[in-house]
Amino acid sequence: MTSTPTATLAGPPGGAGTAAKPRPGPRRAPLRVQPGRPLLDLVVPVHNEEHDLEPCIRRVAAYLAEHVPYPCQITIADNGSTDRTLRVARRLETELAAVAVLHLAEKGRGRALHAAWSASEAQVLAYTDVDLSTDLAALLPLIAPLISGHSDLAIGSRLSRSSRVVRGAKREVISRCYNLILRGALSARFTDAQCGFKAIRADVAADLLPLVADTGWFFDTELLVLAERSGLRIHEVPVDWVDDPDSRVDILATAAADLQGVWRVGRALAHGDLPVARLREQIGRGALPVEAVPGVPAGLPRQLARFVAIGVASTLAYLVLYLALRGTVGAQAANLVALLLTAVANTAANRRLTFGVAGRSGAARHQLQGLVVFGLGLGLTSGALALLSAASARPSRLVEAAVLVAANLAATVLRFLLFRAWVFRPGRAA
Repeated sequence: MTSTPTATLAGPPGGAGTAAKPRPGPRRAPLRVQPGRPLLDLVVPVHNEEHDLEPCIRRVAAYLAEHVPYPCQITIADNGSTDRTLRVARRLETELAAVAVLHLAEKGRGRALHAAWSASEAQVLAYTDVDLSTDLAALLPLIAPLISGHSDLAIGSRLSRSSRVVRGAKREVISRCYNLILRGALSARFTDAQCGFKAIRADVAADLLPLVADTGWFFDTELLVLAERSGLRIHEVPVDWVDDPDSRVDILATAAADLQGVWRVGRALAHGDLPVARLREQIGRGALPVEAVPGVPAGLPRQLARFVAIGVASTLAYLVLYLALRGTVGAQAANLVALLLTAVANTAANRRLTFGVAGRSGAARHQLQGLVVFGLGLGLTSGALALLSAASARPSRLVEAAVLVAANLAATVLRFLLFRAWVFRPGRAA
């Protein structure tokens, strides 16, 4: 569709004479245009789309020719259509040089993508839905990190803060609930599994596609979970997205199938049926070396040691403040002020020393989340004081302090778990 550039699309980091620092894990080489071979294959999976197919393909072809400076192919993946869709596709194939048609007798979007991507000669494999709900302006930002070698997969996200989305409340609620289910059940960190706008490097797809079992709408989610568990980098692109009011997707049936898929993949991961450890070793990017960020502890044991040290210092500071305030205010007020002040200092110290997060970026959010954790700790200590008051009308200061120390130890364990799994979770804190 376009002239074939001869230069490398992206070069190695650093200028001439600059030695690049070694990076952990396998590095993805920047992709180069190869004569007679498309760099991008944009697949459009279709099932009974005789009316929408032609305007979609002509619009995509015009956009690629004008805005994408790489050789491209458009693959129409017809899966089990019973109307004139295949006939329209064959006609477009004869009229437009960049269009290819793949026909499958059985229905299934996942089946169509699996077959089209597996057979493609392109180095970057992508797809978009035939309704073009996603603005094509996001295509270059989607594929650029894959071409440069920065990322392995890329997804369009309707749930990004900078995305512009027009759709009904029902679909909005379902999408966000599904995202929460994925986060809770599969520990997924990507934000939008079902947006019909994704891309993957062909060398990565060759390793992942044979392991993806779903042939329907859950195909995307299964691929992303497998990629994430294998240590691959997923790039997210905010998109402009307008809901298709004529969409024939059965929301309830799709949701039920997705929940079954979540259960199946979760069970396979729990039983070790998916070779994610091997994939992580072979194609995963690996963790950054500890020496890359001075002061960052390596792994859970050292994180826990630093957290305990900061916790001991925080507890001592808390007791000093509490006893100093207790002479002028009541027990609950002294507990609140002392715990609030030490909680802010504790969050800041753990942010830098325990979890290795430096700079101001995200500091306010971390403190707000730390205050939520503080609220839970306050509930534990205040509850302990309330129980002590119910058990004894006038407990001694020594007993009161001992009860508070025990309650603070329980709050400390809870704080560490929440800091590690929520506030400073790897990937999010970065």
